[in-house]
Amino acid sequence: LNREDIGIILISQCLAELIRHAVEAHARPLPAVLEIPSKEHPYDPAKDSVLRRARGVFTPDDLR
Repeated sequence: LNREDIGIILISQCLAELIRHAVEAHARPLPAVLEIPSKEHPYDPAKDSVLRRARGVFTPDDLR
């Protein structure tokens, strides 16, 4: 997370769960950490840190 030559980190959600403390602690915009589904594990929006942060920024009225 400290490399300046990386802009986006794609990580499967099941692996992100193993290092959730590091994913949650990362607050800088770059590199962006995006959790993606894997073939073996279904995607759970409740565990997605980016989605949880976005819900805190936007209200339903903002999306109308």
